[in-house]
Amino acid sequence: MSSSIVVESENDKYFIEALICKLNLDIKVDNPICSINNYECLGGYTNLINKLKGIRFDKFTKLGIILDADDVGVEERIKFINDSLKTICSDVELTNINELKRSEELDIDIACYIMNIDGKGELETVLKTIKSEESIYADCLSEWRNCLKSTGCEISDKEFDKFWINNYLKFDTCKSSKHRGNKSKYCSNEMAIKKDIWNFEHSSLIDLKDFLTLFKI
Repeated sequence: MSSSIVVESENDKYFIEALICKLNLDIKVDNPICSINNYECLGGYTNLINKLKGIRFDKFTKLGIILDADDVGVEERIKFINDSLKTICSDVELTNINELKRSEELDIDIACYIMNIDGKGELETVLKTIKSEESIYADCLSEWRNCLKSTGCEISDKEFDKFWINNYLKFDTCKSSKHRGNKSKYCSNEMAIKKDIWNFEHSSLIDLKDFLTLFKI
């Protein structure tokens, strides 16, 4: 028997797997709820509900759910998870992150974590905060964003952070001509996110690490 973690996107899966490896834990990260480019995947309950209904709970002793806070915040995301859980069981309600709650109906312990920086944001917000390499290409996007504003155009923080991370992965940290000539092998999101280009000791990861250690078997 083991533990399983449910995440939103492929990038979430890659990063959580990298952090699990750093912590030397044996935890399975399930296939993501959303496609990597689906920014609005959690606009309704259907995708998370379908994911939960497809889980073989008899295969695990613990289940973790990781979602982004986005603009709605941590409390609203926990409520979102509880509303989704009600479709598969009636005896568990999460009140905080990093707190295992027992469902006797499912015979499993469940906990959640909400990805955020200062109560808002998503994985890319966290990655931008803990980046450890020089980020010239990505940082220059601020001037591009200012140029957009000067013409009356806007890009959301969510979209900007995703674009920033994309440039950090593809240009700042994939520099050699050998690597750029074979981006699918060396610079794909899976390969790049699992590189040592993040400060895994950053204080912003303390709560997330505590969450993952809950699932140590």
